[in-house]
Amino acid sequence: MKDLPKVFHNKIDKKFSNNRSVYYSSNSLNDEVVDTRTIKQKINDIFSSPNYVYKANVDITLKDKKITKRIIGRNKDYIITMDNDLIPISEIVDIQSQKK
Repeated sequence: MKDLPKVFHNKIDKKFSNNRSVYYSSNSLNDEVVDTRTIKQKINDIFSSPNYVYKANVDITLKDKKITKRIIGRNKDYIITMDNDLIPISEIVDIQSQKK
């Protein structure tokens, strides 16, 4: 075999600190998960879920009270309930689908 050329190898004589340091704390797991979706996104998710066929039971938090209704439709400004009530979307603070 032929003699191959030597490969240059530089000495490492300093400490590299370009890696991120990682911190783990078990107390940070207790943080509450914040839902960042808007009200319209939540309503769209309810109506587009595979569980929604015609009616959906939801908990609606309004500015002044919390109600449980069965919703059947929506338009641009209102949610339509089974009782023919129109709930303005602008007054809704939070909406969640009930689990069966």
